[in-house]
Amino acid sequence: MPKSRTVTITRAGFLHGMRETLPLLPGLTVFGMAFGAAAAQKGFSLFEAALSSALVFAGLAQMVALEGWTRTWTPAGLLALGLLTFTINMRHLLMAAAMRPWLGALPPWQSYPSLLLLADNNWASSMRYYAQGGNDAGYFIGSGVITWALWLVSTAAGQIIGGGLPDPKAVAIDLVVPAFFVAMLVPNWRGRREVVGWGVAAAVSVGVSFVLPGWWFIIIGALSGAIAGGFADD
Repeated sequence: MPKSRTVTITRAGFLHGMRETLPLLPGLTVFGMAFGAAAAQKGFSLFEAALSSALVFAGLAQMVALEGWTRTWTPAGLLALGLLTFTINMRHLLMAAAMRPWLGALPPWQSYPSLLLLADNNWASSMRYYAQGGNDAGYFIGSGVITWALWLVSTAAGQIIGGGLPDPKAVAIDLVVPAFFVAMLVPNWRGRREVVGWGVAAAVSVGVSFVLPGWWFIIIGALSGAIAGGFADD
């Protein structure tokens, strides 16, 4: 693979990225509707739920934050929620860094706004496209735009439908987050070496959930798994 390439942004690359993302859209639609339905149960209006997805555009963080949403906030509660969402989205730091050899060749006014479209699905497909020799950044932008648009539309649809659900658990909406996490983990399995980090993270998370209230088990479990995985790595 060459160390440097001429990076372009073309309409053909944009449409290519959109087409490559289409097979991932059904799962994303279900997830977006689940968030919209859960938002309706928390009292969010259609405008508020849609605005959240349009501006935040962070599905897992939005869903987890919604689980702890309350009408009355304290400084400690806000700090805990901020730390939780930061921990969940911290993976984006590494994801964005991995794209620097590609997008770093673009002017800052093009590369940095493009990263606002960064999501798990379009990052994975875009990195595969780049590894195969692609250099058109329009691919990443196109896949990100269609992901953002569908996330927004499915959130709105879920809010409209979910407002009539008496109990989200009755239709298994509460299972969407763990199912999505599992779906994200499986493609990242690289062999038995992963057992150490993943195993420590799972064991610590479960243990902490019985000891500390709230969402601290996510933060502590993630940090424990990362540290254990770092020692296990060559």
